[in-house]
Amino acid sequence: MTDPKLNPKMNGAESLVHTLLANGVDVCFTNPGTSEMHFVAALDHIPGMRSVLVLQEGVATGAADGYYRMKGTPASTLLHLGPGLANGLSNLHNAKKGGSGVVNIIGEHASSHIELDAPLTSDIEGIARPVSHWVHTSKSAQTVGADAAEAVQAAMVAPGQIASLILPSDTAWNDGGVAHDAIDLPTPKPFDHGQLDHAANVLSGPETLLLLGGAALTERNLEIAGRIAAKTGCKLLSEWSNARLERGAGRVFVGRVPYPIDIALEVLKPFKRIVLIGARAPIGFFAYPGKPAILTRDDAEILTLADAGADLSAALNALCSATNATKTPPAHVVTADQPARPTGPINLDTLAAVIARAIPENAIVVDESVTTGRAFSPATKGAPRHTWLNNCGGSIGYGMPAAIGAAIACPERKVMCLTGDGSAMYTVQSLWSMARENLDITVLIFANRSYKILRGELTNVGVQNPGPRAIDMLSLDRPALDWVQMARSMGVEACSVSNCAALETALDDGLTRSGPTLIEVLL
Repeated sequence: MTDPKLNPKMNGAESLVHTLLANGVDVCFTNPGTSEMHFVAALDHIPGMRSVLVLQEGVATGAADGYYRMKGTPASTLLHLGPGLANGLSNLHNAKKGGSGVVNIIGEHASSHIELDAPLTSDIEGIARPVSHWVHTSKSAQTVGADAAEAVQAAMVAPGQIASLILPSDTAWNDGGVAHDAIDLPTPKPFDHGQLDHAANVLSGPETLLLLGGAALTERNLEIAGRIAAKTGCKLLSEWSNARLERGAGRVFVGRVPYPIDIALEVLKPFKRIVLIGARAPIGFFAYPGKPAILTRDDAEILTLADAGADLSAALNALCSATNATKTPPAHVVTADQPARPTGPINLDTLAAVIARAIPENAIVVDESVTTGRAFSPATKGAPRHTWLNNCGGSIGYGMPAAIGAAIACPERKVMCLTGDGSAMYTVQSLWSMARENLDITVLIFANRSYKILRGELTNVGVQNPGPRAIDMLSLDRPALDWVQMARSMGVEACSVSNCAALETALDDGLTRSGPTLIEVLL
């Protein structure tokens, strides 16, 4: 049988699909247009690529983010020209900040059409660069395969990068495509060996902190960090936002640097020496009048042993050996613990308890709860083993798309998506794709009917007595959103709850059924 990759009549789009598949990219989150029709046709007749249709490009890019976090290999997106890419920028920003690898395929006009300045003509490379590590426009059908292989290689640079390949439609439809075989994938760069002895020496006692991020938060690496903490007496923390954190009973628990500035300053105040592995030195999410942006004490010694792109497992293993902790039982191992069943109305504390009781073994929790979710971490630490994903870039509308990607990456695992009503409206189209793909996702919409976090931010920036017009700009109750109707209109089972018993029943139903469920939690 003739190898299809050697077909002299292969067009550029076909060589692109063959190359992506050869390099392990077999999922594409798509929202195509006319310029991408030859790629769509290639996806249709070349087996092996799962194409997931989404109704807005921010869903595609957010799903690719969630997919990479759980799979460890990139998915592709298919975006229509500059405006389609622009619609996806928000979640590409989040993916970039989270260290996710994504291969964007972005359609472009044929070269002969660009000079005509048609209505959809734009500077696609210019739009892509701020949210991409690698940007390239294919010049001919003959180079598309090699370009695609290079894009996958760029996406796999640790911890994960955004690669944006722009495909002019004539390079897609012209014959002469050459598919590229699998290429060697990059390995993480080494950690700073010159800092190892110093890092081992400074980690001693409760005034020292080992701050972790990125791939340092795997189950195995947390166990190593727990050994170091037990041996040296240092404290463990993670960054506030983590791309992926393994949690639950039997695992080493690590708290997070708090989001609120004043609380973070108090938590970090005791630490004179901080060793960073996969994390950045703590800074505030925003600037506030009269408050510091740097959250550590002025005289703190901060030492970077390994940044996010380094081999974090090697760094932790080496530090464990250097501190003579390899045979020390790890500290902070969590025992199974379930909160008492709460009753009555739902508030932030009872909500956290119900969620902690509901998390299934091996679940994936996608968290964009912002204000509502600040009590979740301590309440859920003794729950069955699970994976927790945070929004690392702060751009709203991440939660439901990332849940789609996580569910497709790990179809054997239940996914819980925790999000506010304001955040969820940014990418509400996600519900339709969840139903279309019959994904095991239970979405909790925390319906406080306001941009609640911004009410607190008004105070933080010095506005003590906001007037009715300011409050009105932060309210979502005129009219109130009806999440049950919206979800059902897109094929998702839904209900609304206002007390703990009803929430517990709804969660049990959603997490045991097949397919997506939405629960509107009235607060």
